[in-house]
Amino acid sequence: MKKIMLVFGTRPEAIKMCPLVLELKQRSDVFDTVVCVTGQHREMLDSVLQAFDVTPDYDLSIMDIEQTLFDITSKVMSGIRGILGNEQPDVVLVHGDTTTTFAAALSSFYVRIPIGHVEAGLRTYNALSPYPEEFNRQAVDTIAEFSFAPTETSRHNLLREGKRPETIFVTGNTGIDALRTTVRDDFTHPDLEWSADSRMVMLTAHRRENLGEPMHRVFRAIRRVVDEVEDVKVIYPVHMNPLVGQAAKDELGGHPRIRLIPPLDVVPMHCFLAKAHFVLTDSGGIQEDAPALGKPVLVLRDTTERPEGIEAGTLKLTGTEEYAVYEDFMRLLSDQELYDKMSNAKNPYGDGFASKRIADILTQAL
Repeated sequence: MKKIMLVFGTRPEAIKMCPLVLELKQRSDVFDTVVCVTGQHREMLDSVLQAFDVTPDYDLSIMDIEQTLFDITSKVMSGIRGILGNEQPDVVLVHGDTTTTFAAALSSFYVRIPIGHVEAGLRTYNALSPYPEEFNRQAVDTIAEFSFAPTETSRHNLLREGKRPETIFVTGNTGIDALRTTVRDDFTHPDLEWSADSRMVMLTAHRRENLGEPMHRVFRAIRRVVDEVEDVKVIYPVHMNPLVGQAAKDELGGHPRIRLIPPLDVVPMHCFLAKAHFVLTDSGGIQEDAPALGKPVLVLRDTTERPEGIEAGTLKLTGTEEYAVYEDFMRLLSDQELYDKMSNAKNPYGDGFASKRIADILTQAL
């Protein structure tokens, strides 16, 4: 029997790794599955684990108030060293581009344990956008022995960078797997009832590179649109970063048709997305989730590592300039042909069976 250790630490990672944990655990005759969480996020991570009924074997609990990238990297590496030594897994699986991912992969590399990178090959080729995620994922792909690319575009990125073709596997994105169990037709919530008489737009914004003036510009544009269009309401689950919260309060607070609410657990968040008219976001994962639900997305970033959505027509790269956000927001509200085209664009990110494909690949390879 082969031992597989999955390491993750943030809410987005957990949403995309828990379906894979469950798939591997179903194959207990083939794999001994070990789950290690770092706690890079705490409350947000725990709620996802609970939603998927995943109990970690190890929890590093590294989160501190105002933690820095130095703190996260050093704590993950020092905390996981002994676990890797004790468990001696045949492969360590990490996901995406977080600092947990980078530190866990580097630690595994140092002790010569093979690394499998779930969601490999995403690129902007701009090391500062997103920051530090673009560096993290490129670094992990350099040392990964199994590259689980969500799309053909990601596979081609890896091939251009010199990865051996036999180590790259196109699987789809495990985040789409999660939607199969989290979206519920009978879901209700007071904030959804509040917005039922309007076109409800979901907003998420938290990226490090957008903090400060870019975020204020985005929020001013959104408030301007809501002032002008009476049948629009915006719901914004505000990220726990106090800088994000203050910007939201300064620019969006007090508006009768904008609701600033606490972060949502994974099931409510996916159900809110399913009820939305469309989505404004600087998140990576929501660029995949919303198209799978037939929701157009305005991406509040200057770059995206998910160009497949742009090419398919389900995403629009809007940026963070106030006028551009205002113009794109207004156009998507007023141009029914554009809205229909984006809503009906084919989702390029998978069919909900990525976890099964990854487990099948590992079964054969190990």
